[in-house]
Amino acid sequence: MPTTTAHPCPPLADPALIAEFRIAPVAVISDNLHRLPGASGLLPQHKGGVMVGTALTVKTRPGDNLAIHKALDLVQPGHVLVVDGGGDLSRALIGEIICAIAQSRGAAGIVIDGAIRDVATIRAGDFPCFARGINHLGPYKDGPGHINVPVTVGGLVVQPGDIVVGDDDGVTAFPQAGAAELLQAVRQQEQREAEILASIREGRYVGAYAK
Repeated sequence: MPTTTAHPCPPLADPALIAEFRIAPVAVISDNLHRLPGASGLLPQHKGGVMVGTALTVKTRPGDNLAIHKALDLVQPGHVLVVDGGGDLSRALIGEIICAIAQSRGAAGIVIDGAIRDVATIRAGDFPCFARGINHLGPYKDGPGHINVPVTVGGLVVQPGDIVVGDDDGVTAFPQAGAAELLQAVRQQEQREAEILASIREGRYVGAYAK
């Protein structure tokens, strides 16, 4: 019989660090990760707003959400459910009810490499939800699945405990180790970009390759 295996959740990321990344654009974070890590094709489905939290990962077979239901029992405030559904769009893995449960338990958002449904309700709300697509067909609940294992969403490998950030540009993730140094690089790039924009407004801009 198919089973769902669950491993313990790694420690949640430092709330102070989470707060700092809340004002860090995903595009700038991506630039400072050598533009390599980043989920492709997973777009925000909610009304808007930034998602930042600690990854609670789920790997499930296409079209089956039993492992997602079991992962909800492990959610702590600040978790982002990161679900590897193999990119399959044949059936929705979550909808309004799972989003409501996750939000009520303090989750910071959900990332689904697969389909969702009840989109009108999700889009009207501010609970962060990123997904590959939409399908009204409901999921199976047979398993198997795995919780808190390495997963891949949109080509991005996410480890349990990684910091996950999402905004209107998409989703990226990175290990807690080194996050403080990453944040410093992000702030430096933001300052450089602010200076470029100021030079454009003031008529001083001479081109990216000018010396």
